[in-house]
Amino acid sequence: MKAARLRRLGGLLRKELLQIWRDPSALAIAFALPALLLIIFGYGVSLDATNVPLALVVQHPDGLTASFTSQFSHSPFFRPRRFLTIQGAETAMAARKVEGIIWLQSDFTRRAESDGNAPIGVIVNGVDANDARIIEGYVQQVWANWLTARAAVDGKGAALPLAAQPQVRFNASVSSRDYLVPGLIAVIMTLTGALLTALVIAREWERGTLEALMVTRVTVSEILLAKLVPYFLLGMGGMAASVLLAVFLFGVPLHGSVLVLTGASALFMLAALGMGLVISGFARNQFVAGQIAIITTFLPAFILSGFVFDISSMPAAVQIITHIVAARYFVAILQSVFLAGDVWPVVVPNALALAVMAAIFLGVARATARKRLD
Repeated sequence: MKAARLRRLGGLLRKELLQIWRDPSALAIAFALPALLLIIFGYGVSLDATNVPLALVVQHPDGLTASFTSQFSHSPFFRPRRFLTIQGAETAMAARKVEGIIWLQSDFTRRAESDGNAPIGVIVNGVDANDARIIEGYVQQVWANWLTARAAVDGKGAALPLAAQPQVRFNASVSSRDYLVPGLIAVIMTLTGALLTALVIAREWERGTLEALMVTRVTVSEILLAKLVPYFLLGMGGMAASVLLAVFLFGVPLHGSVLVLTGASALFMLAALGMGLVISGFARNQFVAGQIAIITTFLPAFILSGFVFDISSMPAAVQIITHIVAARYFVAILQSVFLAGDVWPVVVPNALALAVMAAIFLGVARATARKRLD
């Protein structure tokens, strides 16, 4: 009996491999789709603000104002434009031609040289609150650097006997791309894993090949296993390609162990494929299966995984919901392995959560699968 099961399983696996070879759509989902999405999102999504158009309004130009405004010209964060009046600068900001205004009033130099209390007008476009905070921080940095340089030239030293020595751990360049790309891999592979099984099985329902299997001696478990193994290997291949793109195309450092990354990826891929198997139990049409996969996997992974939006800042009810999103745990592992290394207090609990979710999804897929046509 066991030998017969092994022969049936071997035949089913051979059938799946031949089907993958003859129909390259599965290869496209496993390799082309992750690469395309990773390139689009990797270059398109950024939390860094560079070349920000900035208006400079100097009512009484002189040497002091020139030394200050020149800091913006040499900064990679700003693309300054000079305006004669504050009214003209405000009109440009209303038209979204500039995102901020630096306003030095006519008494700037006199007050700076007399009591050192020379106000600088900073007006920031607050339509995008995140960009507004970033621009404000960049302006403060330019202002602080100019004060330090001016004090050194004058030989006066700093106003206070304090010197900040900031240190940035795990992402020394403070690059949002290094932070976002590992999370992107988790989000993209969530969709890819679900599509691999959901679309492929839906396509077989449409073509009638699954109906032919129903009249044979193969069991439901054998059918599910035959679907799981080849597409697990395809998914892991797509995962490996995504990691290579992250390291060699986007330059994201990989500080952790490849073995740990592989193990966590395997657990996550089982969970994603399990989600696809569950979807395939409800959708026997490729269009419906694709829509369900996007709504139930990609969107929750994008919004609720902590990839872009901080989970701790979400309402308590939403934070509870994030615990049923598999990508949440994989994002935490990827960001840790890529940027910090094998941090076991992060890797172990999240890997266990992925194992539990994989078991749940695969169990639900087996429980709902029936060898029936209705």
